[in-house]
Amino acid sequence: MTAGLDRLRGGTPPKRHNARTIAALTGNPGCTRRAVLDAAGVDKPKLAQRIGFPGSFGQSRFALARGNGFEAMLKADDCALLRKVLTECLQLDAAGGYDDLGEDDDDTLTARHRRTRELLAGAAGAALIDHPLLTLDVAGQRVFLEPDLIALQIEGRLHVVEIKSFAIVDGQADSAKVSAAAVQAAVYVLALRRLLAELGHDPTLVSHDVVLVCTENFSLQPAAVVLDVRKQLSTLQRQLARLASVSELAAALPGSVSFDLALGPADLTAALRHVEARYAPECLSACELAVYCRHEAAGSTAALGRPVRDALGGVDTVAEALALAAGTAEPAEDQVEAAALLRAAARLRAELA
Repeated sequence: MTAGLDRLRGGTPPKRHNARTIAALTGNPGCTRRAVLDAAGVDKPKLAQRIGFPGSFGQSRFALARGNGFEAMLKADDCALLRKVLTECLQLDAAGGYDDLGEDDDDTLTARHRRTRELLAGAAGAALIDHPLLTLDVAGQRVFLEPDLIALQIEGRLHVVEIKSFAIVDGQADSAKVSAAAVQAAVYVLALRRLLAELGHDPTLVSHDVVLVCTENFSLQPAAVVLDVRKQLSTLQRQLARLASVSELAAALPGSVSFDLALGPADLTAALRHVEARYAPECLSACELAVYCRHEAAGSTAALGRPVRDALGGVDTVAEALALAAGTAEPAEDQVEAAALLRAAARLRAELA
């Protein structure tokens, strides 16, 4: 990590990424504030708490307990139930071996990562690898990642397996949860491909089709679906490449800008104002600083959502949009099209009143 990014964090230790935080980077790739803070390893939950705008994140205890219980049931008896489910949707070697790297005597991150490399470097591996450990470089940080499972098909293709406790009811699941699971799985696919490349293997052996195992209907019976994550992979790689060049953005900031959590709320808030945000209502479910950014964006068209912001390009505030709609303000050159849309909408509204 560059000295400039270290300076932004001050004396606070860097916040390490995980698969969820890396996946969240794709939610708002145009936000410079998030890119800078994440690249610098700033602890955003603590920063939000410090400035008086804490967010509400994380699963409930009930959801965590249900998820842990569901995963334990699937992996019992050398993954007997999970093996049956995967055999139905993959050409899996039903008699293939099973390696649980979580049972190693040396369970340090480095040891588990080494053991994962050894298994994947071999000419033939186990059909199922449980608790594998992968790495990915994110803005100069080496991030350790733990997929739920890696499944090896007979012909040597590798599939990332994600286990989630949300339900598939009558063949349908919550689209937001499925989307989040797909992005998270794409993080693992990318890390696994890069590991194979390091080992001298063809990275395309890692399939872009990941397996999502969920509960079915209102029971704990498992159901597996295959998700194509090529689109998520493309977005993820673009955002990681952007993070790698964030040091240039950090270097352009004034030397007084710091996100050291030892500073007071006023100093931290002033520092945030130096880094442009791109707030949208969806940020509330993906970024720990979203509550502050929403407060900051009050009165702006961006606070109404991306479709509104994009349709009204060049019109930054709600007050300005209302004035253009009423005809009490003349549009600038780059606002002519938006002003015409606003006036047409105002006219239609008046006719219906």
